Order: sequence, then structure tokens, then C-alpha cells
Amino acid sequence: MLPGFLTRAVELLLGRNDLGRPLHLKAAGGATAVLLVVMLLGSWAVIAAEHGAKGANLTSYPKALWWSIETATTVGYGDFYPVTLWGRVVGAVVMVVGITTYGMVTAAIATWFVSREQKRQQLAHKAHELWDETAHALHERFDRLERMVASRGRGEEDRN
Repeated sequence: MLPGFLTRAVELLLGRNDLGRPLHLKAAGGATAVLLVVMLLGSWAVIAAEHGAKGANLTSYPKALWWSIETATTVGYGDFYPVTLWGRVVGAVVMVVGITTYGMVTAAIATWFVSREQKRQQLAHKAHELWDETAHALHERFDRLERMVASRGRGEEDRN
């Protein structure tokens, strides 16, 4: 059951089934998938880098996973931190990928809001054009009716 769920989640994030999905959503989904992989692999890599180091506090996968989450989100509580050079390199990679991903997701959300506003403005513009066309058609009809009434009035005056 879980592999099917994971496959569906990855397809949804990467937009494999939806070819008409906008590029910014595909990019944000791809970046999110990359972030998840980097956090999972970064947790493992920091444990390997910190193994046996003096003063190391990233000694288990759950601790390292929590550290990668707080590092990717740039919260950095300071409760866990790498003490070796390679542990810090892994931390830098997790930070850069996290910052990039959150920037892309924020940009995708902003683009969604802007596109909705643009669609609203296009609909308002089309409604205004339709209103103008309808008003113009009504003016033409009224002008035609006025000419017909005026010509009938002249025709009746000529008969009298």
C-alpha cells in the first residue's frame, strides 16, 4: 500500500499525469521532491560524517532527520549541529536546497495568485466588451426604430 501511495505522491508532485500543468507548479513539485530526498540522504550522510567525532550530537537517524528538517527550513534551534567539516558540508547542502525549495514554492504560490487576478481581469474586460457591444446594438435598434417612427409620421402627414 505504501509504495503505491508514494508513487502517486511523486507523480502528483512531478506532474507526470497532468501535461497541462503550469511550469511553475512542476518546478515547485520537483524541488520539493529533491528537498525530501536531500533531507533523507543528508540525515544519513551527517550520521556517517559525525560517527565517532568528539562532541558529536547527531548520533541517531531520528535526531539527524530532525536536524535536517530544522536546517532545511533555516530554523536552526541549535539543539543538534554537526561538528566535523563533512557534517557541515552536508548541512550547507541541506540549507541551500531548503532555501531554494521554499523560494520556488513561494514563487509558485505568488504566480498562482497573480494568474488568478489576471484571469479575473480578462473576464472583467470581456464582460465590459460584451456590455459595450450590447449597448451599441441597442442604440442601433433604437435609432432604426426612431427612423421608422419618423418616416411613418411623415407618411401620415403627406396623406392628410
